[in-house]
Amino acid sequence: MFWWRLPRAVCMLSACVCLVLAYGEDDFEVNYADPYYNEITEGDAPEPTPSSAPCSSSDLTKWDKIFSMLENSQMRENMLLQYADDIIKVEMGSLRGEMLRFVAQYGGSCGVAVETAGRRMALQLEGRLRETLERLKSKDQTSSAAAGNSVGNSNHLEAMLQQLLSIARTQASRLAKLETGCFSSPGAGTSPKTGSDSRIPVNQEQEVTSRELALDGVLAALQQTRVGLEEVLRSSRQRYLPAGCEMALLFPMRSRRIYTSVIPDVPLSLSSFTVCMWVKPTIVSNKTVLVSYGNRRNPYEIQLLLGQTSALLTIGGEAHLVEARGVVNPGVTSEWIHLCGAWSSERGLASLWAGGKKVAATPGVAEGHVLPDGGSLQLGQERNGCCPLSPSESRVPGFEGGFDTKLAFAGKMSGVNMWDRVLSEEEISQLALQEGQGCGQRGNIVAWGVTEMVPHGGAQFIN
Repeated sequence: MFWWRLPRAVCMLSACVCLVLAYGEDDFEVNYADPYYNEITEGDAPEPTPSSAPCSSSDLTKWDKIFSMLENSQMRENMLLQYADDIIKVEMGSLRGEMLRFVAQYGGSCGVAVETAGRRMALQLEGRLRETLERLKSKDQTSSAAAGNSVGNSNHLEAMLQQLLSIARTQASRLAKLETGCFSSPGAGTSPKTGSDSRIPVNQEQEVTSRELALDGVLAALQQTRVGLEEVLRSSRQRYLPAGCEMALLFPMRSRRIYTSVIPDVPLSLSSFTVCMWVKPTIVSNKTVLVSYGNRRNPYEIQLLLGQTSALLTIGGEAHLVEARGVVNPGVTSEWIHLCGAWSSERGLASLWAGGKKVAATPGVAEGHVLPDGGSLQLGQERNGCCPLSPSESRVPGFEGGFDTKLAFAGKMSGVNMWDRVLSEEEISQLALQEGQGCGQRGNIVAWGVTEMVPHGGAQFIN
């Protein structure tokens, strides 16, 4: 077996020796560095092969860009609105929680105090009001029997009403201050509870709401009482004399025998004048005479008239007429009205004033005319010669006739004054102040309380 393998080994050995001899001339260099078989040098870098884009698209147009910008702005706006909405919800929720905690902490005591104070004020005010109304009724019952003391009674009543009105205003201001102090006290917005659950019971919220409603009711009652007091004070002023006047002429009814003669101290030869008065008509017809001056030749030299809703002034006859509409309210004839009529011969400018305001003005009225002297000046009537006088009645020199019942004035008249010039706007506005002292400013032709005035028929002076 051994001898059989020995020749085979010798053959293999000889084959190896032959191979070594065949390649013995070549040198083998062993490189122990890292072999980079895929390294590409600069010289051997291949040129890139052009390749087409996977999705080729043309440039965007102008409209595409605008639409994309709009979409982006819309998205941003929606995001901002959503953010603002979230902020408002969070803030309102926190504010509501703070208000509820504040009401729970301070609403009980403060609400009770406000309610108690309001009830007390209402009771006091109601008592004062009843007392004043009772006194007013008693004064009304005794005023007709004691007319001489009406001025003092009116002043006393007005003082009482003013005092009552001031008390009502003071109580209303105190109640407002109490409410303001209650809801602006320190600590509002802080809560003594630090727990996580800050909810207010429903019954407590209803109690606070009911107290607020009661407080609103008290305030509304005080406001109504104040309005009522102002109306009572206004009516009391209308019942008595205006502008500090201490007396008035009473024309109890419409009659051709009831009038008042005025006897001026100076002659009425005038080229300008202003006549003013306070009137309180009982009834007004189509033509009601307030002031009339004329002579035998022309009974209509001066006329200050009232219509159904208007005031009229004539100079030298009805052809020269100035009319102001809307001066008289036919439904309200129990109010004092201040009227003035002015005229100047230089430019013929005639004007009417009501309540201290110019309500009508007309140029060219009897321009260059001079009022004649020797006429008769009346209040509440005019001598037009329509109705003959009876033999028993006295005659005014220069007149052949009497008065007309349809033109007679019925009511009260006070503060009748006349000047020989045109008063300024400021002077007339001061005379028309119902709470002023217009009766103290007397005219130089006719002066109220100084110039002689003779009542006839049933006309009389009252206090």
